[in-house]
Amino acid sequence: MTINNCFGERYIGAGLKDEQITVNGTPGNALGAYLNGGVIEINGNVQDAVGDTMNDGLIVVRGNAGDALGYAMRGGKIYVRDNAGYRTGIHMKEYEEKKPVIIIGGEVGSFLGEYLAGGLIIVLGLLSDKIPVGNFTGTGMHGGKIFIRSKSELSSLPAQVFCGKASAEDLEEIAPYLYEYGEFFGINIEQLLKDDFYILKPNATNPYHQLYTAN
Repeated sequence: MTINNCFGERYIGAGLKDEQITVNGTPGNALGAYLNGGVIEINGNVQDAVGDTMNDGLIVVRGNAGDALGYAMRGGKIYVRDNAGYRTGIHMKEYEEKKPVIIIGGEVGSFLGEYLAGGLIIVLGLLSDKIPVGNFTGTGMHGGKIFIRSKSELSSLPAQVFCGKASAEDLEEIAPYLYEYGEFFGINIEQLLKDDFYILKPNATNPYHQLYTAN
């Protein structure tokens, strides 16, 4: 299915399974909410709450994304070519074989990965040389991983976050997703993987740890 001249219509593809939608224009809030295995490709920007509580499938955005991208995702993938707003990937979680993945090509606003419980968030910072994340990255983080490509070391992170340089082994984990991302947007991933990536993980001593884990 193809939707042309889209201008703010909400809930497109909500609960979609085993079908594909191409959207030309700018869909409204909650695009792909509860997505359960379908594919949605957007030739344009998207607004807030894309992929809210999605369970499976793929959303590809050839433009920018608004706030609360991938809120409470439980599975599937969201690939954004350009920038995303505030609170990207908050409350993401994974269970057994389900691992949600968000990749942002540009930069994101504050509260990236807030209360992250599982899954992968990757920020590539392709559109500028500055650190591509805002304030309070990983606040309340107690699971999952955040990868940030940056020429500068990250600072002022919350106590719940451990940050270090990503190793070759770390990058192997995200490489398959990056190669798929690169195919959609024409990006040389081989060259990109030679750059510095920082990996953010939960700090086991953080005050949130006992609230969300059994250990």
